[in-house]
Amino acid sequence: MKKEIIVIIVAAVILGLLVIFFGINKGETRVKFEEVAEKSLPREIEADIIPEYRNMERALACKVGDNVYVIATRGEKPTSGYEIKIDKITMETKEDKNWLIVYADFADPAEPANMAQVLTYPYAVVKTDLKGLPDKIELRGKYIDKKVENK
Repeated sequence: MKKEIIVIIVAAVILGLLVIFFGINKGETRVKFEEVAEKSLPREIEADIIPEYRNMERALACKVGDNVYVIATRGEKPTSGYEIKIDKITMETKEDKNWLIVYADFADPAEPANMAQVLTYPYAVVKTDLKGLPDKIELRGKYIDKKVENK
């Protein structure tokens, strides 16, 4: 009887550790992606999508050929020096819908007064390993301090 209780306790501890380690309880799947340089953007994204959505702070996805791209935008900014970088992308199931969660790092200029006074529209584009488009997309931005990051 004692052996059975010990085996059950050990199995419960191992299962608990697996849930914590692999994030099974979150119900999320990490999406693989690679950054796309501005000079390598597909024409459809460069000519149609970015101009239409550049004024908004949001994330969106589009399919060009067999590839699914994710675009994150910061909206219109008054100076140069604003940045956005996609840090992580996950797929979650909520309310019977597939949600693409885009985690992005936002950086603002350290001294906006010293930056060129020109309207800018920061954005980031990545190519994912997804085969189809999600039902919903959510952008989760996190502000980072460029001074701390450069040290």
